[in-house]
Amino acid sequence: MLSLVFPLFFLILLWAVKIIEIIDDLDLIYYGIYPRNVRGLIGILTSPLIHGNENLNHIIDNSIPLFFLSLAVFYFYNKVAYRVFFLIYFCTGIVVWIFGRSAYHIGASGLIYGLGSFLFFSGVIRQSINLLAISLLVVFLYGSMVWGIFPYNASISWEAHFSGAMTGFILSFIYRNEGPPVKKPEWEEEDEEEEEDEEEEEDEEDNITDNDEY
Repeated sequence: MLSLVFPLFFLILLWAVKIIEIIDDLDLIYYGIYPRNVRGLIGILTSPLIHGNENLNHIIDNSIPLFFLSLAVFYFYNKVAYRVFFLIYFCTGIVVWIFGRSAYHIGASGLIYGLGSFLFFSGVIRQSINLLAISLLVVFLYGSMVWGIFPYNASISWEAHFSGAMTGFILSFIYRNEGPPVKKPEWEEEDEEEEEDEEEEEDEEDNITDNDEY
């Protein structure tokens, strides 16, 4: 239940910003990241909270994957979830500010790519059955996201997507020893039980032999 609190809070915050923007007829795009410009530094903090003005499609498209992926991180990685979330949040923004195109970059998609990448590679690295299941689900539901790291559409910040994905990938290695305990497949557990039984039988035979000598 606790793993639900922050993802839900963050989602509500995104929509609160959007609703205020619509009601007050504001244009918050200037609070996005503008690379290599001092006025664009504020965007490292604010850009994931801002979405396009043209319609609600941008924030709707981001809301579902963001909530699902952040919920998965907070559920499976509760001890380091805040660190992972905010490292992706800020590191993605910093990289975009340094290397991005000279344009305003807004939206939570970089964060989405970071969380998705973290979950996927964590599952592969740890070979955890639970995490592998989440990884496969991420690929199945959002596998098309991989194309977002390429500059095929000038209106999409592929730099944020790429930066987020790379940040998530790096963090999956840094926190490879964190997360749920790795559950071994049943056949491995059976093999271990058989080995233990064999060792116990050998110990019993040794004890019998020792007793015979006396």
